[in-house]
Amino acid sequence: MSKINYKFNSKSLSFEKITVPLRKRVGQVLSYLATGLVFATLTIFLAYKYLDSPKEKQLQREISELTLQYELLNNRMGQVTEVLGDIQERDNNVYRTIFEAEPIPASIRQAGFGGVDRYKELQGYNNSALIIESTKRLDRISKQLYIQSKSFDEVSNLVKGKAKLLASIPAIQPISNENLKHQPGGFGWRTHPIYKTPEFHPGMDFAAAENTEIHSTGDGVVERADATASGYGNHVVINHGYGYETLYGHMTKFIVHPGQQVKRGQLIGYVGSTGLSTAPHVHYEVHKNGQIVNPINFYYNDLSPEQYQKLIELSAQSSQSFD
Repeated sequence: MSKINYKFNSKSLSFEKITVPLRKRVGQVLSYLATGLVFATLTIFLAYKYLDSPKEKQLQREISELTLQYELLNNRMGQVTEVLGDIQERDNNVYRTIFEAEPIPASIRQAGFGGVDRYKELQGYNNSALIIESTKRLDRISKQLYIQSKSFDEVSNLVKGKAKLLASIPAIQPISNENLKHQPGGFGWRTHPIYKTPEFHPGMDFAAAENTEIHSTGDGVVERADATASGYGNHVVINHGYGYETLYGHMTKFIVHPGQQVKRGQLIGYVGSTGLSTAPHVHYEVHKNGQIVNPINFYYNDLSPEQYQKLIELSAQSSQSFD
């Protein structure tokens, strides 16, 4: 029930009922509503600005938890990167070295991603830097793992071909010890037998009686069998694969032909003194990837450690070559 107000009239000495015009009453109501609306708006504004709603608090907790998980993920990716780096190091310096495969350059292992911006969709957020960095690290690890996987595939194939590799690498003397007249002539600077001048001798000389058997020092394919090379006389060149080639010079005759497959220990010709030579012997060379190397390193199937060491000492002595 609405309250009725009265006022005292001093002239009539009586109470009179107060009547408020409708316009004034409407104005008062609107004034109250406007004041309430202002306070309500101000309260809501302050609440939204300084106070979090239950939903916002939940979202903030989730963001904090996600940020923590991203940081933990980055730490774990750092550990994975260290382990992967160790695997890459062993792959280059152990596994690939054992099987004579070229190491994979760091420029390939660590190569980034080119082209358009791969992370554009991750930009524009409060934690964009953290998310983008994590994604980049994961992409780098994924690519390095792919390269490492391909490398292991290659090494696996090399392992399967290990028996063939071991059979192909030169590993014996072209003439057996019992047929030698004396110790082989060494690799390096020697006195030329005809010109008597110091010259580099690119192989080793195995002196033996004429027509002594000469054997292939490893499995391979005959590349040359002729007398057209200057100074070598009748000679044979065998391609063993894996970058290895061997040359056998000054034969009295050869019994193989180009394109023929040969096995280690197979008879390929006989000792002679054809070409630029002063006595019956075989001039023997080993080439690796087109470079002449010392044959002394390729007799491990023939000699005991003591014999091998003695041969190294003798071959290192300066002497006259036979060619």
